[in-house]
Amino acid sequence: MSEQDKPLVILASASQSRKMLLENAGLQFETKAANVDESELKHSLQASGANAKDTAVALAELKALRISKEFPNALIIGADQMLECNGVWFDKPADMSHARAHLLSLKGKNHHLQTAVCVAKANTIIWHYTQTATLEMRSFSDEFLDQYLDQAGEEILQSVGAYQLEGLGAQLFNKIEGDFFSILGLPLLPLVDFLRGHKVFKS
Repeated sequence: MSEQDKPLVILASASQSRKMLLENAGLQFETKAANVDESELKHSLQASGANAKDTAVALAELKALRISKEFPNALIIGADQMLECNGVWFDKPADMSHARAHLLSLKGKNHHLQTAVCVAKANTIIWHYTQTATLEMRSFSDEFLDQYLDQAGEEILQSVGAYQLEGLGAQLFNKIEGDFFSILGLPLLPLVDFLRGHKVFKS
């Protein structure tokens, strides 16, 4: 298959981490953030008894389908993450004060990251995958937290849990169990395998 015959692939996300993962894997794609009200959907699903994994799937599918309406012939990648700790769901922190509060809430505890990815075409979900990771955050000192927030900066506001494991966030943890790519925001290997089956990559 020539380059011209490859299907158009669009990442329905503004996430720099997901974009970096796909670029590093050699994927040629475009990005177009889906304008969806994530908070409203999360609250609705939580009120109806949905768990964090189901909510991550629903959000990923909503994003992919929103962009698929505009580009029905393209393969649209949607992805989302939910962080849950002792039954509490965490969103991206609104500011550095919220980031501090989130990290103090997670300090010394295990939490779970539910990561979902899906692909839509012609306004239909044709594939999805979920991955669960468990992360054990260590009991760090107040001085460490001050230094971490100062050095990491506002970039961590783009990450649920206020950490980026590929950077200084690695210092927050004692142990992680799960796929590293999924923790960064995308179950990369299953996605690449799916795209290979659709002639996006050579087999």
